[in-house]
Amino acid sequence: MHECCAVVGIYAFNEDVARLTFFALFALQHRGQESSGIATADGKRFQVYTRMGLVTQVFNEDCLKQLTGHIAIGHNRYSTSGSSRISNAQPIMVGEGPNTIAIAHNGNIVNAVHLYEELSEQGYTFRSTSDTEVIASLIISSTEKEWVDKIRYAMHRLQGVYSLTVMTKDRLFGVRDPLGVRPLCMGSINGGWIIASETCALDHIGAKFIREIEPGEIISIGENGIESYREEGKRRAICIFEYIYFARPDSAINGRLIYPARQAMGAGLADEYPVDADLVMGVPDSATAAGSGYALRSGIPLVEGLIKNRYVGRTFIEPDQRIRDLGVKLKFNPLPQVLEGKRVVLVDDSIVRGTTTPQVIRLVRKAGAKEVHMRICAPPIRYPCFFGVDMATYQELIAARKTVSEVRDFIGADSLGYLSIDGLIKAVALPKDVFCLACFTGDYPIPVQIDMDKLALESMLAGKQSTPDIR
Repeated sequence: MHECCAVVGIYAFNEDVARLTFFALFALQHRGQESSGIATADGKRFQVYTRMGLVTQVFNEDCLKQLTGHIAIGHNRYSTSGSSRISNAQPIMVGEGPNTIAIAHNGNIVNAVHLYEELSEQGYTFRSTSDTEVIASLIISSTEKEWVDKIRYAMHRLQGVYSLTVMTKDRLFGVRDPLGVRPLCMGSINGGWIIASETCALDHIGAKFIREIEPGEIISIGENGIESYREEGKRRAICIFEYIYFARPDSAINGRLIYPARQAMGAGLADEYPVDADLVMGVPDSATAAGSGYALRSGIPLVEGLIKNRYVGRTFIEPDQRIRDLGVKLKFNPLPQVLEGKRVVLVDDSIVRGTTTPQVIRLVRKAGAKEVHMRICAPPIRYPCFFGVDMATYQELIAARKTVSEVRDFIGADSLGYLSIDGLIKAVALPKDVFCLACFTGDYPIPVQIDMDKLALESMLAGKQSTPDIR
């Protein structure tokens, strides 16, 4: 499973906003590693800098010094709509003259193709193939005079998931869709304001957390301070995978710190699927807290049996075939002296396609483990996500095609236990009806097409380019 994106926005006259945005994006690197960018404004003009790669690969002192102004927005991207290329890197600028905005987006718009075609017929042209430019063009297309009303118009037309930072030459906006699927929070720093995907970004730059931006809310920040505009949605649908996997363990969402929630997931697994074993280990890093929770509840000792290379995938140097064939061993190295002859409980966050888990189990067995009992924090994932997570297609999801016992045999575990939905909700300690659980249940908060594709815009354009123009 791949991360979603990160967005940041800062409005502060007394700060180097580009530098603060850099460090906030650095704290949110886990949410996207394909490209990064920062746009700034000083009340008169915009500047934008985007490149492919990690935050530390994209920015240096020279480019940060050129990003001047008192307003900034930033973005880390993992592609959930449109392919991974520089034309889809964010933030993007759209519009002309006073009708210009820069925008950064975390989410996925399910009616993007329809809106793209509609806007194209109105004369709007597109430089990218992501739904972010569709959102921006929809805002620009509004005949409303005020920016808040333009954004509200777009919100009424958009179907899907979005947490946005939007910047005009003199204002900053934070926008969260009515379902509240992706997180978005706000804080204060030295007389200024910050909007970010997670609270850990605020902590990282010394900002004070104020509150979360509510589902359906537009936050407008300018010379006169903060203004809030809200539209109540019919339901909430926070992505449960923010708690299981995506968010950093030191972030809080909806008032619930992620680390103890993950610990509680491990404890729930120990209650639902006890087993006689010698050791417990969490697959690093996302299941480390859950592993400790399982160990504490079961009384089985917790160990580090796998050491993670945290820099795998963070180089542009292509490995040769011999290195590529090592597969998951590039990412994890087992400790035979710890695992040899032991019955091991191996805790992980999820099984999606079922491609990595068998390799991890083989590594643990090769290191000498006598038994491997797999415990998974997420219930079986049987339905794809269309709301900002590049998870897998329906045909690729192993739990959509196999029973639990068949999955156990396929991954090579001695036993397999998935945390129940009720157990997961108990661990998160929030009401069940505030979450999107569609990947487990198929009950999507808005209608979707089961065969939707993140490259839908590119596929549509390719089809039009290959079709003769018959007049």
